[in-house]
Amino acid sequence: MNAPDLTKHSPRSMRTRLGGFIILPRMLDKGRAEIAGTNGEYHYNCPLDAHFLNFVGIDAAPLREQLALGKGDGEILHWILEHSKHKRTPWEVEQWSAHHEHRAPASVEQRDFFHQMHKVVGPLREDIGSWADLLDLDDHVSFGGKA
Repeated sequence: MNAPDLTKHSPRSMRTRLGGFIILPRMLDKGRAEIAGTNGEYHYNCPLDAHFLNFVGIDAAPLREQLALGKGDGEILHWILEHSKHKRTPWEVEQWSAHHEHRAPASVEQRDFFHQMHKVVGPLREDIGSWADLLDLDDHVSFGGKA
């Protein structure tokens, strides 16, 4: 299996798409790394991953089993499309992905968490408004980048 070492670099950005789906490539990186024991502080089947899993109607455990077989991104995408409970049209995938690319904290608790994390990773960055912005910045800073 070609598992990334997430102790040395971050997974792909949540903005990266596979089959039009945002979040999916990042989740696959985390799953492969977890199986290989190289996930560092990243977690497969986290709340972000749950957005994708719920949208397509796939459980995390069977998907993880497919990753453990060493399948590539294309093979995994094919498996997801075959086994998803919710068959989505390209239009639905595009709209869902666009929504999640720009999604901001929705609750007071989420905003508090978001702002605390923002203060830590990039207090001078006024352009951080979405979860995707914050995750990209956090990944960058976590591996030695400057905010």
